[in-house]
Amino acid sequence: MTNSTACNINYSQAATPQSTVYSLVLIFGLPTNLVTLVLSTLKIWRKNVLSVYLFTLSLSDLIYLGTIPHWISYVKNSNKWDYSPISCQITGYIFFNNLYISIFLLCCISIDRCLVVLQPLESRRRRQRRTAVAVCATIWVLVMLIHTPVFIMSNLQSTQAKNDSCFETLPMPPLVAKFNYARFCVGFSIPFGILVSTNLLIFRRIQSSHGLNLAQKTKAKYLALAVIFIFLVCFAPYHIILLSRAVAHTMLENSCWFEERIYMVSTVFLCLCTVNSVLNPFLYMFSSESVRQELVRDLRLLACNLAPQETMTESAILRGSPGSLMSASPREELPGEN
Repeated sequence: MTNSTACNINYSQAATPQSTVYSLVLIFGLPTNLVTLVLSTLKIWRKNVLSVYLFTLSLSDLIYLGTIPHWISYVKNSNKWDYSPISCQITGYIFFNNLYISIFLLCCISIDRCLVVLQPLESRRRRQRRTAVAVCATIWVLVMLIHTPVFIMSNLQSTQAKNDSCFETLPMPPLVAKFNYARFCVGFSIPFGILVSTNLLIFRRIQSSHGLNLAQKTKAKYLALAVIFIFLVCFAPYHIILLSRAVAHTMLENSCWFEERIYMVSTVFLCLCTVNSVLNPFLYMFSSESVRQELVRDLRLLACNLAPQETMTESAILRGSPGSLMSASPREELPGEN
């Protein structure tokens, strides 16, 4: 998105922290998401429902990670876009798509975990791999259609001046302000409500369980709290800034003074969104000892070109605890692969 020089923003002040965070995200996010993609693919072959969401989440993150070198070059060059205008539009489009695909998929994962914990028997019939595939495809299509205006907004420029920047629209055009209101309400507030409610239900159900010991309940509690905490840290600050910028544009005749004062903070919050691409694999795939052990086994089988055997790993992931959870009493057991 092109930027107006009407707002006197010192882009160089954020270049070093931005490029550092982007570089770290790329270094750690690329291998972890690749491993998650491979592991979730193996589990999809075993008709594992949860892994459909994990595969889609990792795929979206990997597509975004492929654009990070462009962002690093961009911020190091004082927000001057040296590539073609269409590449700016595509790069921004990928960022917005990944942001909200990730948010909605995290909600799907929490809902899926909630179904397994609260309705272990009924969920065997309701949770189907083809349903998960349809849900993921619907999310991708809807998010991509909704963010098609990115191509339109990327051409919005001030009549006062133009430069070679991408992604910024300062001062904010009216269409962008309206779009930000919608992003805050539909893209953040509603998913956050779903995420909190489902994880609290999971937490209460497991805490009241008589078939799990204290250590297992503690692990489940920390996983539920971690999901909410990471969502808040990665996505809440960015959307609060979006909302505040939209309100400033609506209430003030000239919002440049506000944009100039919050630019550095806005940059930090934007970086936090990208950190989510690194945290997702650790949170959902590597949080359990049994998952880590099976990861090594699956990679060995893949290297030997052998067919993997069906396991009960999904339940361990859902509870965020070691494989010993599967030793719980039958009425407390979660369903295995569906």
